[in-house]
Amino acid sequence: MDTKPVFHGSDIEKICSYYNLKKENIVKFGANVNPLGLSPKAGRAIAEHVDILSSYPDREYTSLRNTISSYCNIPADFILPGNGSSELISLLIQERAPKHTLILGPTYSEYSRELSFSGSTQEYYHLQENNDFEPDIPDLCRKLEQGYDFLILCNPNNPTSSAITQEELRRLIGFCAEKNIFVMIDETYVEFAPDINAITAVPLTREFTNLMVLRGVSKFFAAPGMRLGYGITGNMDFLAKMREKQTPWSLNSLGAFAGEIMLQDQDYIKRTRNLILSERDRMIQELKEVDTYKVYPAYANFILLKIQKDGLTSYDVFEACIKQGLMIRDCSSFQCLDGEFVRFCIMMPEDNGRLLAVLKTL
Repeated sequence: MDTKPVFHGSDIEKICSYYNLKKENIVKFGANVNPLGLSPKAGRAIAEHVDILSSYPDREYTSLRNTISSYCNIPADFILPGNGSSELISLLIQERAPKHTLILGPTYSEYSRELSFSGSTQEYYHLQENNDFEPDIPDLCRKLEQGYDFLILCNPNNPTSSAITQEELRRLIGFCAEKNIFVMIDETYVEFAPDINAITAVPLTREFTNLMVLRGVSKFFAAPGMRLGYGITGNMDFLAKMREKQTPWSLNSLGAFAGEIMLQDQDYIKRTRNLILSERDRMIQELKEVDTYKVYPAYANFILLKIQKDGLTSYDVFEACIKQGLMIRDCSSFQCLDGEFVRFCIMMPEDNGRLLAVLKTL
């Protein structure tokens, strides 16, 4: 019996050599990055101002924080820029030093990795497939009464693409405030939501001090290599403590400069949202007509499919796609996803059409 190779979503070199493919011919449906690529405005500005690398960034990142402030409609004092949201997840967990953490799962593995260095116990609250992976807030609150002091959620969530509304978040965070539970919300994908204001927890940082929201430019602004993330909290003491522990100048000067330009590029933001929203609707509609898959409501720029055909595995679907140069994500490595699932993000219309064609043949 031949064993199937196991690939991480970004193991493109391994995949190319195994399937004898050229890296440049592969459409990366597994990366969840905006297919428009970097904002052309930001790209030009970076090229023209590359000499900024000869000076230190402003230690306070004042100008960047002001830009994020108007972008998120939140006071600049609430904002802590960092070296990608990864640095901020790490700082936040170090500073909170939680004892008992509950994670909404299945989700991104980085939270668990960071918690494993902190000595916190970690448990998953399993989102239920039969409820389209939408959490039952009253049930989640009952679970939180069992001695937890830290809650982590990604909203919209990866890999399920499900989301919790701001009203439900208000109830949940309010409950956590009474129980002295700190809440970390990762909003990496929130800008892809049909209605951002219905989902984002950023305005709630004005109401609650047991909350920090994390965002970045990796996915929506197609700049994962820039390593620009930012945390938003109304808890000034906590923000000051995180800053104290943060490596000085953790975000490079070019990243800080380019970040400002990206966040103000209204044309790019609008083009991205038009593309993702229309293509996501089209793909969902077409896939709903195929019995092979169950399609879930999607708030992020990716769609989760459950394979409902006997004998067809997530690996089979991955392989059929990669042979056509289309790299999707086999979800078998995600914690607490029972069954056969695949995930893919929205790319350019022509590539999406090619992927739909392959999925329909299975």
